[in-house]
Amino acid sequence: MKNLKKLPTKQLEKFSNIFTQLGLVLVLFVVYISLEHETENKTVETLAKSNTDIFIMQPDQVPVFQKEVKMKPKVVMPKTQKFLLDEKIEQGDNDIVEKTIIDTPKDIPVIVDVNDIIVVDIPDEDPIIDDVPFINIEDAPVFKGCEGLSKKENKICFDKKMKQFVQNNFDAGLANELGLDTGVHKIHTQFLIDNKGNVVDIKIRAPHKQLEREADKLIKRLPKFTPGKQRNKPVRVRYTLPIAFRVE
Repeated sequence: MKNLKKLPTKQLEKFSNIFTQLGLVLVLFVVYISLEHETENKTVETLAKSNTDIFIMQPDQVPVFQKEVKMKPKVVMPKTQKFLLDEKIEQGDNDIVEKTIIDTPKDIPVIVDVNDIIVVDIPDEDPIIDDVPFINIEDAPVFKGCEGLSKKENKICFDKKMKQFVQNNFDAGLANELGLDTGVHKIHTQFLIDNKGNVVDIKIRAPHKQLEREADKLIKRLPKFTPGKQRNKPVRVRYTLPIAFRVE
């Protein structure tokens, strides 16, 4: 048998080191690629109310979505009412005769003859005059000592004389004897000076009965006045007289 010699170019043992190095490089490259490879993180968003349960999904769990079937509300049809036909209207009798009735008063009217009418002149001014307040009176009553003054001066004089009369005749010491509270007190008086100059219709309101009696005595001691006039006729004049005093 003939021995064959190996050709130097076909001897693979010489390239074993190179193949080993290439294999190592390839393995290292594959390992590097696998280590550098990044996987995407998948997130699942759940839309739920705050009071619902929290579901935790595993990475390998696949969510399954199911569509909720909406229930349609039942439409209730209103019950139809039966249509009622109008009743037949019978034609009436047209032979009825209309009658016109006129209401006539039972009382017999009085027939007035134009020639019998009498024309009476009615004055524009009303002759009936009620009580006139002192502030509105045209001619105020005259206090003794105020004669011969004008209308305006007479009113001023009347008020001045009335105040002097109260100061001279009212018992101011009586108020201190009654045990009233300290301070200023008032007695409200009102009276009429009639069409003859007399004082009538006296009205008094005071904080004590004895003060009312004292004020009544005071007003009744007033002198007779010359009556006031309204439209040049004597009238009754209403006068208000407040009496104030201090208790210490």
